[in-house]
Amino acid sequence: MLIAQISDPHVRPEGVLYKEVAPSNRMLEAAIDRLHALDPRPDLVILTGDLVDEGRPEEYAAARAILDRLEIPLRLQPGNHDERGAFRTAFADRHPYLPAAGPLHWADGGHGPVRVVALDVTIPGLHHGTVDAAAADWLDRTLAAEPGRPTLLMLHQPPFDCGIPYMDLYRCHGADRLADVIGRHPNVERIACGHVHRMMQVRFAGTLIVTAPSTATQIALRLRPDAEPASYLDPPGFLLHHWLPGTGLVTHLCPVETGPGPFPFA
Repeated sequence: MLIAQISDPHVRPEGVLYKEVAPSNRMLEAAIDRLHALDPRPDLVILTGDLVDEGRPEEYAAARAILDRLEIPLRLQPGNHDERGAFRTAFADRHPYLPAAGPLHWADGGHGPVRVVALDVTIPGLHHGTVDAAAADWLDRTLAAEPGRPTLLMLHQPPFDCGIPYMDLYRCHGADRLADVIGRHPNVERIACGHVHRMMQVRFAGTLIVTAPSTATQIALRLRPDAEPASYLDPPGFLLHHWLPGTGLVTHLCPVETGPGPFPFA
């Protein structure tokens, strides 16, 4: 089974650049073209939040027009730049798994051996996330429903300090509460996050957390405690999670645009 993870496209109204520098809509279209070109194609695409930049209906209209081109099943969750009501309204007809009210938690096991569970840790109006008691209870019950099923858990904000000071301000709080739940469910193969616009990986509660690059801009790797926020138009990418029986989930970093090749050697 192949699960592609795209993240943080920050779609803008048609004709508007993201942060006045990045054609984020066109960059998301390029990522979709790359997904279509994969052989074999992924069985599922997950999008780990910040679908749009300001949560505006016209942004969701633009995002809907782009994502309707995708020929692979898609599952969505919101990020801190999304607005739950507008998000839900824009996609309810094509994505009936989204709850009609409250946090946008959901679980989907219909696309292969790996079950996908989304935990909405966003807080309306704020940039950091949290795993509160209600979210932890929902997750515990949801994971317990299929204890033998390998599971990929989606969050937007990652629940760890990454060392980039201006991103750690906006991490997901409640990491201990989340770790308590994950520690009871060893079938969680991977926790897939977005938000930080970079690929990172770290051990967490007996499993691995990985974060995906953005399909738009990449946040600067600045590790000094007094570092100022910065981003680059570095090459965009996505993650490809490959389930192999007997091995588990293997995660690959894939650039949207490939270099020269292929050449006849390996």
